[in-house]
Amino acid sequence: MTSLEERLKRLEDRDAIHQLFVDYGRHLDSGDINAYAALFTEDGEVMLGPLGRTQGRDNIRALMGKVLANRVGSSYHVISSPRVEIDGDRATSEVMWTVIQRDPDGKPRLTSLGRHVDQLRRESGVWRIAERRGYVDLPQRLPTVNADTHQVD
Repeated sequence: MTSLEERLKRLEDRDAIHQLFVDYGRHLDSGDINAYAALFTEDGEVMLGPLGRTQGRDNIRALMGKVLANRVGSSYHVISSPRVEIDGDRATSEVMWTVIQRDPDGKPRLTSLGRHVDQLRRESGVWRIAERRGYVDLPQRLPTVNADTHQVD
């Protein structure tokens, strides 16, 4: 492969990995636990702070099914600041996340901020999460700020 081809492949890999992160948030927000679980390798592992640790795509699906069944209102995951290091069919990454939730009363609320540290693996040409460690950097249920009055609830 030429240097230009290698560089193009690297950009394509970065784009595919970025899309993986975007899909992660979208599938959680839409409640599509099957699509969410498909983002992980069959032997994938998640360690998500207070949710604990689980391994295997079926267990990940079951865990998130329970989490989403208890969700109140709707959520919006914002994924940012991706840092990705690719080495062949494996990659490491760290992304920041922000979760905004719309409570049943309709008010948007910034609920948490944190980061995911991942081990990724390309399988049959598709990048998947092999291991995800989640860290909450700011506490849940942060106050609501009224966008019009700038008052804190």
